[in-house]
Amino acid sequence: MLLVLTSIFVAACSSRSTPAPVIELYQGRDYRDFPKDQFKGDKYIVQKGDTLFSIAWFSGNDYRDIASINKIKKPYSIYPGQELVLKSAPKQVKNRINNPPGQTRKTKTNRTVDPPQKQAYGESNKDVNKPYKRSETIEFPSRIEKWIWPAKGQLATKFSLSEQGSRGIEISGSRGDKVVAAAGGKVVYTGNALRGYGQLIIIKHSESFLSAYAHNDTVFVKEQQWVAAGQKIASMGSTGTDKIKLRFEVRYRGKSVDPLKYLPSK
Repeated sequence: MLLVLTSIFVAACSSRSTPAPVIELYQGRDYRDFPKDQFKGDKYIVQKGDTLFSIAWFSGNDYRDIASINKIKKPYSIYPGQELVLKSAPKQVKNRINNPPGQTRKTKTNRTVDPPQKQAYGESNKDVNKPYKRSETIEFPSRIEKWIWPAKGQLATKFSLSEQGSRGIEISGSRGDKVVAAAGGKVVYTGNALRGYGQLIIIKHSESFLSAYAHNDTVFVKEQQWVAAGQKIASMGSTGTDKIKLRFEVRYRGKSVDPLKYLPSK
C-alpha cells in the first residue's frame, strides 16, 4: 500500500505543468482578515486573534500610543470584545497633522490617499534624512522629502487590493542582502508579533506615513531609534515564509497604498 501511495504522489508531482506555489506561513489574523475601512473612526472592538501590535499597524498607529491611551501595560494583553480608543483628543491630532512642529509654510491637507505621481516629494524637516545624535530632538515632517528602494533585487510581487492580493510589494534576493529604510523616520516596532510577517520592522515617517519591512533575518535597529533614508536596518531573510524576500508595505493614515507610487523608477 505504501509503495502504491508513493507512486501516485510521484506521478502527481511529475505531471505538474506549473511551479509549486510558494507558501506563506499563516496563523491567526493578518491583513487578509481586516476588512477594508474597518478602522473608520477613533475606536475599535477587539476581535479574536487580534494583538495590540496588529491593531496598531492596520490602523496606522504606534502601539505605545494605543497602550497609553487605554492604560494597557506590558505585555499588552487585550481580549475579544474590548473597546480600544485608537486616538486621543482628535482635535489635537488633527492640528498636529495640519500644523506639524517646525513647519514653515502651510500645505494642503486634502491630498488624495494614493497620489497619482510616481514619486512623492514634498516639504520635510531635512534632519529626518540625516544620522541622529541621541541628544537631538527630532520632529516628524509634514511630508516625506523622498523615498528610496528598501532593497536591491527583483520585484517579485506587486501591490493588490484583491482579497488574496499583497498589500505591499515583494522583492526577492539572497539571504543577508541589505534592507534599508525607505525614508527617514522613527522605528516604532521590531518583532514577530504580527502574523504572517516574520521578523518585522515598522518605521513612522510622519503623522500620516508608516512603512513596514517583513521576513527579515537579522534586525539592526531598535524601537524608538531614529533612522535616516538609506540606513541599513536589517538583512533579508525568510522568517514567516518559505522564500527569501522582503515584503515592503506603506500605509497612509492607516490605509494600504501602492509603494510603487512613491518609489523612484529603477
